Amino acid sequence: MSGKPTGNPLTHAVQLARETIPPMHPAGRPFVFGGLAATLVLRRFSKRLGVVGALATAATAAFFREPQRVAPERDNIAVASADGLVSLIEEAVPPPELGLPAEPRMRVSVFLSVFDVHVQRIPAPGVIEKVAYRPGKFLSADLDKASEDNERNSVLMRTVDGHELVVVQIAGLVARRILCEIHEGDKVAAGATYGIIRFGSRVDLYLPPGSRVLVAKGQRTVGGETVIAELPAVGEG
Repeated sequence: MSGKPTGNPLTHAVQLARETIPPMHPAGRPFVFGGLAATLVLRRFSKRLGVVGALATAATAAFFREPQRVAPERDNIAVASADGLVSLIEEAVPPPELGLPAEPRMRVSVFLSVFDVHVQRIPAPGVIEKVAYRPGKFLSADLDKASEDNERNSVLMRTVDGHELVVVQIAGLVARRILCEIHEGDKVAAGATYGIIRFGSRVDLYLPPGSRVLVAKGQRTVGGETVIAELPAVGEG
């Protein structure tokens, strides 16, 4: 046995970088490539402008990062669909475009600042039953009425245990693009990336009756890992 590193040092460094630096979501590639091109042009006129362009491009790449996450191996739970701050925990009626009964359900809202990871993740394993987009306003995503007034994309899914979960991507003050990469009938795994909102946003998670919320207002969440709630046991709720 030997504790000495083996192999090519350069290969080892590249491998270490890959393990340390999160990969980038494909939606960010056009912005990063555009930033690189702009940086090269700016550098021809001024080294200082080139540095500014390089920093802006690096910040853009960081915004679109998609770190690997491992969902807890537990039954009857819903994990966070986004990184961010729990801004609201209250009862509310799910988006009407999903066609659900107009009955309040517990809703946990997570606000994403421009510094948070902006990909959205599946809260539990199951099947997608409906995806509905609705245009709207671009109010600040931390406002209560953002859930009702802002542009949004709503997903209704049924977990493997038969529970209905609703996840809503909501555009924010700066956000102008919601990307959803799942479709009706898709089988999904907990913690898997399914979309992204560009530049400031909010994600609402509606829980089935009888769920026990395990987070508090003001708590930070890690998408795909933080347990938002325990869902009712099979046959309850």
